[in-house]
Amino acid sequence: MTQPEEARPPIAAAIIVQDGQVLMVQRRVKEGSLSWQFPAGQVESGESGADAAVRETQEEVGLTVEAVQELGQRVHPATKRTMVYVACRAVSGTARLVDDDELVAVEWCDRPKLTEYVPYPFFGPVQEYLDAALS
Repeated sequence: MTQPEEARPPIAAAIIVQDGQVLMVQRRVKEGSLSWQFPAGQVESGESGADAAVRETQEEVGLTVEAVQELGQRVHPATKRTMVYVACRAVSGTARLVDDDELVAVEWCDRPKLTEYVPYPFFGPVQEYLDAALS
């Protein structure tokens, strides 16, 4: 039996922009209609959204990041999961495919490539952050 949506822990997503590109991962299993997403995962007990975004980025793509700012939270319209969006800055390492059970690809995307992978606007505060960071 699955937990009701409100009882499920939130998902934290790391929005990492470097050199005019944003880090995206391609999931093996689509969530909603998306296969390309930000590095993300479930917030564990006792963990903040920022902590989860940092941990998930390390686990999925081997990149060490630090949380800079929480951009906002919402219930995702497709997955119905609470999402926490965290702007992060790369500290060390190189993004690469580490979690090949969940992911099939990792890519730094410029604005045109991002629009190709995610053909509709992001959650407002994330879109505003990306508009500023990718300009």
